[in-house]
Amino acid sequence: MPIPPDKEKKPSAQLALQFELSLEGGEPTPALAPNAKRRLLQLGPRILDYQLKRSHRKSIGFVVDEVGLTISAPRWVTLAQIEEAIREKERWIFAKIAEMREHRRAHPRVQWEHGATLPYLGAPVKLVVSKGEPENGQAVSFDVVRRELMIHLPPAAGAQQIKDRAQGWLQGEARRIFAERLEQFAQNLGVRPRSFRLSSAATRWGSCSTEGKILLNWRLIHFPLTSIDYVVAHELTHLKEMNHGPRFWKTLGQLLPGFEIARAHLQDPPGELLPIL
Repeated sequence: MPIPPDKEKKPSAQLALQFELSLEGGEPTPALAPNAKRRLLQLGPRILDYQLKRSHRKSIGFVVDEVGLTISAPRWVTLAQIEEAIREKERWIFAKIAEMREHRRAHPRVQWEHGATLPYLGAPVKLVVSKGEPENGQAVSFDVVRRELMIHLPPAAGAQQIKDRAQGWLQGEARRIFAERLEQFAQNLGVRPRSFRLSSAATRWGSCSTEGKILLNWRLIHFPLTSIDYVVAHELTHLKEMNHGPRFWKTLGQLLPGFEIARAHLQDPPGELLPIL
């Protein structure tokens, strides 16, 4: 189901560029990708900071994403030819950079520290970090009433360890809740998926293969249960209709009446439900 967490807007060409938001927004330059070289190019009054990767592909590829701006080019293409291709795509490149800045403004970045919040099932959860061994032996536990995620860490632990523990808990909850919803809807529909796994895809909430293998994006755990149910029901419906024809939508409507509201919510999600992790 190609309804992306980050509202995917596919470029007309597969082009890869890394850019420096610090030119206008004071944000740090993303780390270099493997086998990439950082380059600067003056384009009128603006300086483009990008990553260049040489590959065995047959054409120059351009992609602007959250990691940065990267250009993939064949080894035989000269730097002058690459820069000419950049100038031809200049308007598209800076439009995508602007979109990424807007995305970063709309989707706050999580600060992995005591007191920070994360969305869980449509509502914020507060991180309560304490250093030392937990009394109950649980490194991570959730207080349902206070909506607090309590994380116990060694004294020297930092932000990365907090992130690892919190995301591990969220993914565990995703695995548990998704499995429960899959079982319920599969029984209602009279189907049985062959397997189920969590996904970290950047462009899909879920997918179902012709072999009956279902993938569900773990970040759905940020959303209300109604949104999770829509994606689960959507993918299970593909076990009966491997398409998006009229019979597919009719079957989905019978399985999950009123699914249109949840579908619209996922197509344009509130920024607070999809923070930058």
